[in-house]
Amino acid sequence: MPEIELTAGTLAYEDTGGPGPVVVLLHGLVHDATVWRKVTARLAADHRVLAPTLPYGSHRTPMKPDVPLSPDTVVELIAEFLDRLGLTDVTLVESDCGRAQSVAVRHPERLARLVLISCEAFDNYPPGAPGKMIALACRTPGGVALMARVLGLKPLRRLPVGIGALTKRPVPDEIVDGWLRPLRTDPAVRHDFRRYNLAVRREELLQAAEGLRKFDRPALVVWAVDDLMMPREHGRRLAELLPQGRLVEIEDSRTLVSEDQPERLVEALRTFIARMPDTGTPGTA
Repeated sequence: MPEIELTAGTLAYEDTGGPGPVVVLLHGLVHDATVWRKVTARLAADHRVLAPTLPYGSHRTPMKPDVPLSPDTVVELIAEFLDRLGLTDVTLVESDCGRAQSVAVRHPERLARLVLISCEAFDNYPPGAPGKMIALACRTPGGVALMARVLGLKPLRRLPVGIGALTKRPVPDEIVDGWLRPLRTDPAVRHDFRRYNLAVRREELLQAAEGLRKFDRPALVVWAVDDLMMPREHGRRLAELLPQGRLVEIEDSRTLVSEDQPERLVEALRTFIARMPDTGTPGTA
């Protein structure tokens, strides 16, 4: 994968290149760009798809130790990534984490559209049993290393405190191994993960939600009906507060819709990206 040197450190990213609308895909904690592999493969024929691996624990190159690492840092990192690559009229898509909401509020100039997929919102932090486990691990000496070892045990991967809470269907072991390897093997990555999570401001997403009321560009909220971590009502609330918000609910999926229902997710993305901007009232697509 290509890499780019940014203020906080080096980001690796996938870039399909080619013509077509630019789509930037953002993942959640303890995932990397491979969480989008099924979506990227289906969009690449007629979209330029970029998927950076953010410093969420599955990154291979640690961030600069002298630069603070927090959700606010990541928001600026995403904005700098878009700026340095000269990406404009971007459809910014995020699953699981909620940083894209703050990007849309603070840096709307590069975005043509916003897509939020079953993500942290409002006061839902840490979300679900996995989120609470991560928060506890980061507060406990040696907790992150222990968590990574436990999640690395294949018989335990479907437990509701691990990957089992995120997907209805098993994620291939080689993909999960890739997600967990940096946390298991690199103390500097574990340090990044810990300092990111300890720097979370609980009010960040509440502030972002208020800011989204002024985001005047097309926005799509995609929510998994069977999500165990992100309350279903949060999807509707996000769609209603966005001036051009639309809601699509996807059945038979948990948080990682890109894993459980990639075909339906891509269909929703294609329809949304192809639609001309409108100024209609928020509703359900």
